[in-house]
Amino acid sequence: MTARSKTSRGEPALAPAVPASGSPLHVAIVMDGNGRWATLRGLPRTMGHRAGVEALRRTVSAAPDLGVRWLTVFGFSTENWSRPASEVRELMALPKRYFDSDLKRLEREGVRVRSVGRRQGLPEDLVTLLDEAERRTAQNDRFFLQIAFNYGGQADIADAARRLAEAAAAGRLDPASVDEAAFAGALSTAGLPPPDLIIRPSGEQRLSNFLLWEAAYAELIFQDVLWPDYAAGDLSAAIDIFRSRDRRFGGAVADDILVAG
Repeated sequence: MTARSKTSRGEPALAPAVPASGSPLHVAIVMDGNGRWATLRGLPRTMGHRAGVEALRRTVSAAPDLGVRWLTVFGFSTENWSRPASEVRELMALPKRYFDSDLKRLEREGVRVRSVGRRQGLPEDLVTLLDEAERRTAQNDRFFLQIAFNYGGQADIADAARRLAEAAAAGRLDPASVDEAAFAGALSTAGLPPPDLIIRPSGEQRLSNFLLWEAAYAELIFQDVLWPDYAAGDLSAAIDIFRSRDRRFGGAVADDILVAG
C-alpha cells in the first residue's frame, strides 16, 4: 500500500478516505459478551475475557481471506475503568496474553499492529508492550490490526480538538483551515480509512462510544453470538450482509428523487 500524504500526527495516510466498490474492507468489531459467556458456564468473568483472546486469534486469522485489509477491535474503553479492580487487572493482561504467543507470527506474516487510545493511566509494562508490537511490525503492510485500548470515541474527539486548538494558539495552524479532513487527521485513528462496517456481537445494538467520528457512513451489523464463540463463519456472514447493502454516502439514485414540476 502506498503512502499518499501525511496526517497531522506525522504518520503516513495509508489509504483513500472511502474505498472503492469491491476494494478491501476495513472492519471494526466491538468484542462484546465475554462476561455473559462465562456466567452462562458458571465461570468467573475473567475466563470469558481469556476465551475472547482465542476469538481474536480466529478472527485475525480468517479476516484476510474474507477480503478484510484493516481490522479494528475494541479491547478496553475509557469507561471500563469503573469495573471491579480484579476484572480491570485481567483486561490489562489480555494484550500480553495475545502478543506473548502471537507477536512473532504477526511479524512474520506481514501484519502491522497499531494501538489507539490514551496511554495515560495504563501500566508501564503494557505501554512498553504496545510500543514494542508497533515497532516490530512497523514495516508490514499485508494486513493492519488496530487495537483500541483505553479508547473512547468522545475522548478521542476531545483530544483531537485540543491538539488543533494548541496548534492554532501556537501559530502553527490557521483556524480557518480546519475542515473535516483536518479534524480526521488529528484523531488517533488517522491514516486508516474509515470502517466500512462495524460489527457488534452479543446481541447488543449500540456503538458504546466506539469510533463515533469514523462511523459516519459505516454499515452497522449486530449478531447474536457472544464474542468468545465468534468464528470465521460469523465474520463471513456479517460481510455477506454488508455486501448485500447499497452504500450511497449521502447520494441518491434517480428513482428516489421526486422532481417538482
